[in-house]
Amino acid sequence: MITIYYTLVSLMKRRWRIATEQEILDGKTTDVYFKRTEEVLRTDNQNPLVYAEITVSGMPEELDWGVIAGIDDALKLFEGKNISIYGLAEGSVFWPRVSSGVKVPVLSVVGHYADFAVLETPLLGFICHTSGMVSKTAYLRKASGDRTLLSFGARRTHPAITPQVEYAAYIGGCDGVSCILGAELLDIDASGTMPHALIIAFQDQVKAWNAFDKVLPEKIPRIALTDTYLDEVVESVMAAENIPNLAGVRLDTTGSRRGDFKRIIQEVRWELDVRGFKNVEIFVSGGLNSEKILQLQDAPVAGYGVGGAISNSSAIDFAMDIVAIHVGDEWLPAAKRGKFSGRKKIFRCPDCLQMDVLMKADAAPTCSCGSNMNLATLKLMDQGTRSIPSRTPDEIRESISEQTSLLELP
Repeated sequence: MITIYYTLVSLMKRRWRIATEQEILDGKTTDVYFKRTEEVLRTDNQNPLVYAEITVSGMPEELDWGVIAGIDDALKLFEGKNISIYGLAEGSVFWPRVSSGVKVPVLSVVGHYADFAVLETPLLGFICHTSGMVSKTAYLRKASGDRTLLSFGARRTHPAITPQVEYAAYIGGCDGVSCILGAELLDIDASGTMPHALIIAFQDQVKAWNAFDKVLPEKIPRIALTDTYLDEVVESVMAAENIPNLAGVRLDTTGSRRGDFKRIIQEVRWELDVRGFKNVEIFVSGGLNSEKILQLQDAPVAGYGVGGAISNSSAIDFAMDIVAIHVGDEWLPAAKRGKFSGRKKIFRCPDCLQMDVLMKADAAPTCSCGSNMNLATLKLMDQGTRSIPSRTPDEIRESISEQTSLLELP
């Protein structure tokens, strides 16, 4: 009986292994050695004023340039603390290094080290993961051109962070997201078609499509999934002939049956057109990434549904290092081997977005393209108070689109 009692108590106390906002703010998600460092510093009355910068240790292989994101979350982490933060705004394109070999300090933190040591881990977590997803989506957006791009990645990640995945996907360039909460927090309607499970539950494609058409509001586009039991061409024609207001068909053919996917799409398009269904568009999904989308560049595709390529994208490997320390009345260079010491600022060309990193006292440089560079380093937070206004996801999304329009895929 005692064993059963304690088992029940244990089950009642069980929780999902996810951190609350307060636990993150309290530094409970940090690496333990930062907590031990704070303890040693405070016990020994050592708490130097430092200048620490965040730079890229390594980019995912497929990324040449990236988009910094998670900045707004990082600023919230330091609200009310005696900390100042400088760096790039949310949604800024960046390169890992400039021509001089100096790494680009996307963020710089100024404060007494013991006051923020335990927050380094969540700080990096916010920007490493989010920047990776936004950057990957920006590449997918470039590969997709002006075709519709939807995020279907909610099922490919931990449910606790699906809203962050959808935020990253949306500002990076996706036109819509499938996760209900992710869409709500973005103030947009969730997007999606139908799963194979709906058709299998009816055991009949036409009955499933007609039920979908009958039950759901008119504002939801009628896009039929047409690869469940029969050939994609056969099911696509069946859908077009049975649903009067059909907007499109979605091909989600499994890899084992796909063959030459481009040829399948072309055949579907031809057979729909020859029967007078030229207004029925074709959407594709299933294991898509930038490379596969580029292979479909000249295929008659209206849009793509992308999942794991966004939600499972590699994090950008940012690291934080102290590079200057305040002694007396001046800042002294202080960095470990392999790092460029001293306080720095970023300049960016308005025409080609190339960057340069100079010491804090240097004047603005001229870009190799001949244009004058502008200061890109902003004061984001002053002594725990945000210094720049927050922007909506749509405003950040538009900014990223404007920047990436000047760039090419590697």
